[in-house]
Amino acid sequence: MDREQPLWVPSEDFKAKSPMRAFMDFVAGRHGLSFADYDAFHQWSIDHRDLFWSAIWDFSGVKGEKGERLLIDDERMLEARFFPDAKLNFAENLLAGNGRGDALVFVGEDKVRYRWSWDELRAMVSRLQQAMKAMGIGEGDRVAAMMPNLPETVALMLAATSLGAIWSSCSPDFGEQGVLDRFGQIEPKLFITCDAYWYNGKRQDVAEKAKAVAVKLSVPVLVVPYAGDAEAAVATIGNARTLGNFIAAFTAQEIQFTRLPFSHPIYILFSSGTTGVPKCIVHGAGGTLLQHLKEHRLHCGLTEGEKLFYFTTCGWMMWNWLISGLAIKATLCLYDGSPFYPDGNVLFDYAAREKFAVFGTSAKYIDAVRKGGFEPAKTHDLSTLRLVTSTGSPLSPEGFTFVYEGIKPDVQLASISGGTDIVSCFVLGNPLKPVWRGEIQGPGLGLAVDVWDDDGKPVRGEKGELVCSRAFPSMPVMFWNDPDGKKYKAAYFERFVNVWCHGDFAEWTGHGGLVIHGRSDATLNPGGVRIGTAEIYNQVEQLEEVAEAICIGQDWEDDVRVILFVRLAGGEGLTPDLVSKIKTKIRTGASPRHVPAKVVQVTDIPRTKSGKIVELAVREVVHGRPVKNKEALANPEALDLFAGIEELSKP
Repeated sequence: MDREQPLWVPSEDFKAKSPMRAFMDFVAGRHGLSFADYDAFHQWSIDHRDLFWSAIWDFSGVKGEKGERLLIDDERMLEARFFPDAKLNFAENLLAGNGRGDALVFVGEDKVRYRWSWDELRAMVSRLQQAMKAMGIGEGDRVAAMMPNLPETVALMLAATSLGAIWSSCSPDFGEQGVLDRFGQIEPKLFITCDAYWYNGKRQDVAEKAKAVAVKLSVPVLVVPYAGDAEAAVATIGNARTLGNFIAAFTAQEIQFTRLPFSHPIYILFSSGTTGVPKCIVHGAGGTLLQHLKEHRLHCGLTEGEKLFYFTTCGWMMWNWLISGLAIKATLCLYDGSPFYPDGNVLFDYAAREKFAVFGTSAKYIDAVRKGGFEPAKTHDLSTLRLVTSTGSPLSPEGFTFVYEGIKPDVQLASISGGTDIVSCFVLGNPLKPVWRGEIQGPGLGLAVDVWDDDGKPVRGEKGELVCSRAFPSMPVMFWNDPDGKKYKAAYFERFVNVWCHGDFAEWTGHGGLVIHGRSDATLNPGGVRIGTAEIYNQVEQLEEVAEAICIGQDWEDDVRVILFVRLAGGEGLTPDLVSKIKTKIRTGASPRHVPAKVVQVTDIPRTKSGKIVELAVREVVHGRPVKNKEALANPEALDLFAGIEELSKP
């Protein structure tokens, strides 16, 4: 594949029919403007963010009262307020559809399949809303869920937010302390759990864990039947009811929506918590809704009835992002369980069967499919698939190539990046522009994204900090239990005055796209030269002998040296020849500066529940410092592999 040519170029017909082009024409007609190209439109969206976000509201048909004022205190990011007079309800806007068409499709490994129509979804939300209201849940109350990615989870969230309550969720594979570290901070009025869930073909019971959590939270429990015995779980937990019992007294009626201010909280999301107790990030209804409508409708090009899929758990912000697809009447395709059970074709089987339009996943999943030898382009009918999105970590250039060679040659590939902090994306796909190997297509509309050097000056063609220099609607409303805003300010505004510093190490490309080189707090600095860890992973993970890798900087002789840990494929051993091969690959593919001082074999690499490797935690262990919150990890025992390694005490 020619690396000097784009991997995908939108046809003129594709661009003309895209919702993005329709929106550009809508704005141009409304304001008597013309835009030479997308870049000119993006600049207008930054310069006139009040008019831009107002146009998003109107173009998307948001239900609510917009109010007269569009944006106040614009010059101060922390004080800026969009639509300060607006009233809306998040759930009302997501329950946009009705009828017998599919709203939700669900697959739980090879064990469970079912689907809900819009009418069935609305009926369940109505009954849940009445039951929650009867137990006193209302504005500002927290509802916490330790749940699989089920249709019932979606309905429960919609019921809670319809009343003005605040939703918070994690996946049921979290350990007891991990759940308490999150929900213990927000003091929920109701705790929701399943009876059990499936993973890798095995049933995982959660009743004992749910009991321990409920006792410490001192809160009533709702048990949703899925993979076990809900009645038995209720008996184990105590102070609990099954879903059926909870809604038995209520019949479906017209749903009552409480319209609240634009910035009224709907979600509490949590930072990864690998360096301490997770931060509780509170997101508002209006900002989340408008940002997601923009990303789904314009950047993803989704239209009513199309099938939207993202492989995610309820503990990752991509779940919240996915669920907003209901607002444009897309059909959400939910999956829970291992993406490789019973084999690596399971998600592509699902995509072909349900005719996905959008397939969202992680960079690690794409790499695992590639290394597993799967080639869905040859084995599956993916004719309806027009967009693949990837996030969680930077997608390597080889990952880009594999999508076009192994999954589908004529698909748009959107590597996207943002995060829990903004429950959305700073940089993402663009249906009007080409896809270049290894590059994110560009910044989102309405977002003043840039790359700055250490002196706060914009840079092109060199690495720096990813920033956003103007306020945007999906900034967090606040952090929970942070009354003076100290934690919030420290998280994003300490580096540059009045500018959001996201913590990503990034670089503009010659095509106007971006490359994310990793988290800036994990950036390596040997000899005073800043190196992104993703640059090393992009090289070493091309080698078939290497299943995955993690890289850190080790303090050494008043400097920092690069240490690379590798998990090898197929029972391989780390020989001197393989070490030489790894170093040569990095030297020729990146630079001599990137070559690690040491290459060390490990049998596992620690990662968060959402699959992100934890460089900072490994760095702490290597330096003999404690890791503050191991409960945030999916496999905390893997950290032990990095303690006291003799090789790291040698020159």
